[in-house]
Amino acid sequence: MNINKKSPGSDLERSARIKADFSLLSVTLIWGFAFVVQRYAAPQVGVFLFNGLRFTLGALALVPVVFVHQSKGSGLPGINRKNIGYVILAGCLLFAGAALQQAGLIYTTAGNAGFITGLYVIFVPLIMALVLHQKPRPVIWIAAGMAVTGLYLLSASGSMQPNIGDGYVLISSLIWSLHVILTGWLVVRMDVKQFAIGQYLFCALFSVIVSLSIGGKTLVDMRGAWWAIIFTGVVSVAIGYTLLASAQRIAPPSDTAIILSIEAVFAALFGWLLLDEYLTSIQILGCGIILSGMLLSQSHLLRKESHA
Repeated sequence: MNINKKSPGSDLERSARIKADFSLLSVTLIWGFAFVVQRYAAPQVGVFLFNGLRFTLGALALVPVVFVHQSKGSGLPGINRKNIGYVILAGCLLFAGAALQQAGLIYTTAGNAGFITGLYVIFVPLIMALVLHQKPRPVIWIAAGMAVTGLYLLSASGSMQPNIGDGYVLISSLIWSLHVILTGWLVVRMDVKQFAIGQYLFCALFSVIVSLSIGGKTLVDMRGAWWAIIFTGVVSVAIGYTLLASAQRIAPPSDTAIILSIEAVFAALFGWLLLDEYLTSIQILGCGIILSGMLLSQSHLLRKESHA
């Protein structure tokens, strides 16, 4: 499974890559705020019903977009018998990653969860190198190390106290890594919007089935959390994950993972603005290191842009 993208050569390719990177930054902004919303909803909303509802809403929100742009087409096939298995697999990974992360947020702190989730900046290039035999650029390893260091400093100034929730989030981070890699491979082979709707619906289906089988929360129990479901369904899922899939048509998985680590910075920023959470000087240093790692990972683009 070859998922390498072409290295940016022409001005047109560099421009497309820069636009993809800005799309990824937009995703981190959305998810950074959504992290605060999910942390609020986690203790009072059943994990599987919450995810079932928000991913269903995310899929439904995209249906009108597909109809509006259907006449234009993407030049790529939609969901068919040849690729339906991959779409189901993506939905399974999305289901498992979202469920484990949401369950972990019940037992662990936002700081711990933010750091552990961000470990996919290491997992993605590691999986690509060991399993797919595709070695990322050497600078990616340095940038990934900087991102992990910054994430550690940002998570409660590095004073983590591991618990069972951290284990859930760690497994979810591995699953997110696989999802990033699989998405990067699929979105250059099929229509992005149809792929997005397909994986959301399968994720929602699995979530609702599990929720009904374990007798979790009911719709009545969730009256106070509808705003969180609507926000995460429309903004975090429909807009965020679809932007991610579109950007991954251009950006390689390793670079994508490093840019997505900025999510932790935005999560800390919104926690400071909305929840009166205090950022220490060490945490601010961590934010700076993460940003530096992201810029380093894209230094080849910046250099070529400055010499253009």
